Amino acid sequence: MTLEILTAPSLSVPHGFFTRKGGASSGVFEGLNCGPGSSDQRQAVAMNRSRVAHAMEVADASLVTIHQTHSPDVVEITAALGASPPPEADGMVSRTEEVVLGILTADCMPVLFADTTAGVIGAAHAGWKGALAGVLERTIDAMENLGADRRQIAAVIGPSISQRAYEVGPDFMDRFLDDDPGNDRFFAGGVGDRVQFDLISYGLTRLRAAGIGAAEWTGHCTYSDPKRFFSYRRSVHEKQADYGRLISTIRL
Repeated sequence: MTLEILTAPSLSVPHGFFTRKGGASSGVFEGLNCGPGSSDQRQAVAMNRSRVAHAMEVADASLVTIHQTHSPDVVEITAALGASPPPEADGMVSRTEEVVLGILTADCMPVLFADTTAGVIGAAHAGWKGALAGVLERTIDAMENLGADRRQIAAVIGPSISQRAYEVGPDFMDRFLDDDPGNDRFFAGGVGDRVQFDLISYGLTRLRAAGIGAAEWTGHCTYSDPKRFFSYRRSVHEKQADYGRLISTIRL
């Protein structure tokens, strides 16, 4: 099956938000599972990642992913990692050609950044913890350290869980209200003491407040489209043992 790659016109460098279509995995991982941290067969994950690297027109080793920990930490990627352990971080920046930055998600926001004038790219994994802690702003700061101008940076949020599928409890909401009472605008609906959190609007608001040139969402909800996207929350609701990871990539 052919890979399905979503793109955004505002990112005028090679990039892609890959769906689960076109992969070698089976079972609950059926499709393009690119997560080595999953319990999927290693050979299938390696084959899937190789297909992604081929689609991005680089060698397999040039596809760089990190050990994501829901942190605000950002690293600079200057070369392929090879056999080296991936660094622990949730954001990456680079100005090195032939290196592809890859972010793994399954409901969290994959965010791709580019300042094409300066030749600097970035990628971030932003779940609620990372976004609240500032991973988006730190990625922008790290891009500026490499010569980017935030006013020229375009950022695109890829397939993520939408508000209608993201029900949370009062303790979750309190974390955001403690940080900024104005965050109440990102919560609505729900039954009883439950509310629904708009992670994507929260991410867009923080990106725009950081003063970048453009920020948008591709408009795809991971939870509500099981044929195209993996979803951690959906896997929990369906009592599945594990779940696949989507990959989003960008290069110069």
